[in-house]
Amino acid sequence: MAGETASVAEDGLKRSQVASVQRSRILAATFQACAERGAAGLSVADVVERAGISRRTFYELFDSSEDCLLAALDHAIALAGERALAAYDLDAPWRRRMRASLTALLRFLDEQPQMARLLVVESLAAGPRAFERRARALAPVAAAIDEGHRAARKGAEPPPLTAEGIVGGVLAVLHRRILEGAPRSTRSGAPAASGPRVSPLLNELMGMVVLPYLGAAAAHAELEQPLPKPPPKTPPGPDALARLNMRFTYRTMRVLQTIAEQPGASNRQVGRVAGIDDPGQISKLLARLQKIGLIENAATPQEKGAPNAWALTSKGAEIQRTIAAQA
Repeated sequence: MAGETASVAEDGLKRSQVASVQRSRILAATFQACAERGAAGLSVADVVERAGISRRTFYELFDSSEDCLLAALDHAIALAGERALAAYDLDAPWRRRMRASLTALLRFLDEQPQMARLLVVESLAAGPRAFERRARALAPVAAAIDEGHRAARKGAEPPPLTAEGIVGGVLAVLHRRILEGAPRSTRSGAPAASGPRVSPLLNELMGMVVLPYLGAAAAHAELEQPLPKPPPKTPPGPDALARLNMRFTYRTMRVLQTIAEQPGASNRQVGRVAGIDDPGQISKLLARLQKIGLIENAATPQEKGAPNAWALTSKGAEIQRTIAAQA
């Protein structure tokens, strides 16, 4: 009985982990479809084609294309909010914490151009429910900006709607900049609608933020600030799983995890840890993973009959990190 209970629990965990990865692929495909085709006409066919999944799998996780779109928007809002809040130091002066938070947000938009397009551009055309989510997410941003009235000179405080006006102005600038540059639709595998970087707009946007509260001198000082150096490495985008022309199963996940934890493992070692006893099955799966560039045979020299020594490629390591984050 105890063994049966453990087996049921393990099966449930497997299904949950696979569902997490499939959901991640669907959301990544949704970002891609919105960047290429726009959010207004998003269809289930647009998503499943890019995610490489079946309609049945899609409807096991989402009720409709709108449900999927809203989940993608919520995900992007949550990630952007986490990044901005992590830089927002309540103990710092208002002007300094606004600059730090805006720096983090602009970097996030540069790192995730497809998310940026959904957040800033496509959310306006995605229907009333998406627009409501956008408005709800922007409310605390306006409230944080309006904290500037405490730093304003007494008697020179701006009108009550100033913060909302600043948010609208900043979004208008970002909207135009994101729409510039790359073509909307690409089918070659290159990132779609990446557009120009928005991080270089930091000083000008900070000038917009501080001007109504602290005056022209403070706004001019923001324009003269040195721009922060970009981070040394851009983290992988959210579409790592969606780009793979392969259906992901629990076994696939276990194989990649095993190779990540035991670089140099042979076919037999990988199969044993991943729970694949059939030598033919593990050889076939490893060959597929090698073909799509996720693993490589690091054995040197590769003599005939010598065991393989598998290691993750940089692409495979990116996929493994994405899987670990989702599962």
